[in-house]
Amino acid sequence: MSKLSLSAIFFSVVSLGLFATAAAGAEQAKAQQKKYNTPKQPWSDYTVHQMDRPHPQKVASKGASCTKPPAGALVLFDGENVDAFTKAWTLKDGVMIASPGSTQTKKSFGSCTLHVEWRVPAGRKVNGQQGGNSGIFLMGRYEIQIQESHTNVTYADGQAAAIYGQTPPKVNASVPQGEWQSYDIIFEAPVYGDKGVEKPAYITVVHNGVKVHDRQEVYGPTTHKKVATYPNDHPEKAPVRIQWHGDPIEFRNIWAKED
Repeated sequence: MSKLSLSAIFFSVVSLGLFATAAAGAEQAKAQQKKYNTPKQPWSDYTVHQMDRPHPQKVASKGASCTKPPAGALVLFDGENVDAFTKAWTLKDGVMIASPGSTQTKKSFGSCTLHVEWRVPAGRKVNGQQGGNSGIFLMGRYEIQIQESHTNVTYADGQAAAIYGQTPPKVNASVPQGEWQSYDIIFEAPVYGDKGVEKPAYITVVHNGVKVHDRQEVYGPTTHKKVATYPNDHPEKAPVRIQWHGDPIEFRNIWAKED
């Protein structure tokens, strides 16, 4: 667990107002009707990517928490260059723009606190998983979904801030497309012993100042259409990967602090 004080960087959830239940129901009704032939999640009542799984209620947020890197943090992107990453994504006006081919940090991390600010370009057509999609992969294996989820509806375990294919966020703190958003992620790497995994990974996520995962257990490396399971072997550290999913998602102010 990071030693960085959450109270110093996160807004209180107490003052946030929930939108009307009827509005949430209307959004749920817009969900795509596509069905996936996927297995049931052992930890929930739903199958992987189940389209009619209830979506988290929307809450009002103040948008991106533009948190400066604390002492001891490694700045991964500050608008000047993309030297911390293996692939040189497009750099324009201090913004790193997702370009063909995923990129990852040159440095490897285990347990850490990660701050990322991102946005889906205004006016871009988004439909389900298409048009506004990327992801932050801790250790290159555990994805926190980047997605347009203010108006766009997709499966709940694939919306913004979901632990992809596993656990939706507790609430939907997304702001309108074209506005900056932020993730503050506290990642606890899994612990392995001679017989494999002894302690699973845990993730806390604060989306736009709203805590949407509170030390949520991660059930294995995230995957598409399959139930996650831990492999027999696992590195102690690995790079943070940012996904290219065909969409020019924009990024700024990325830093990490190791535990």
